[in-house]
Amino acid sequence: MKKLLTVSLLAALVTISFTSLTQAQNTEGTGIGFMVGEPTGLSLKSWTGGNNAIDAGLAWSFGRYDAINIHADYLWHNYSVFDVDTGSLPLYYGVGGRVVFAENDAVLGARVPVGIDYLFEDSPVGIFFEVAPIFNIAPSTDFDVDGAIGVRFYL
Repeated sequence: MKKLLTVSLLAALVTISFTSLTQAQNTEGTGIGFMVGEPTGLSLKSWTGGNNAIDAGLAWSFGRYDAINIHADYLWHNYSVFDVDTGSLPLYYGVGGRVVFAENDAVLGARVPVGIDYLFEDSPVGIFFEVAPIFNIAPSTDFDVDGAIGVRFYL
């Protein structure tokens, strides 16, 4: 019970920290939504201006960890890869980190997310698909992959 309370408190503090950071840098809007996949949970994305954004997630890993998963990435968007008639469909890629609070250990890893993000024209909604290869560094080194689809509502 103590461990669950500690992990929940830490997750809340990390989420508040990222929210404060993204609000300070917000020039094009912040999106809040959910993602389904590995992991499944809440998603936050805040544009920092131009083609860059900060992405964060607070989710539950149903895969091999069965635990709370927190990640954050810095993203670059390329709008010229896909040509769509309405809205926009940038390809994005980035670098970030992930912490999984497993039952007996915390697993720390570096993420390299790649995805697409369809942003509807004249609508505050965006849909995304992402795959993130991960190099776990602690407590042992190995490779992993996260992947999810999701939707965000931009404020």
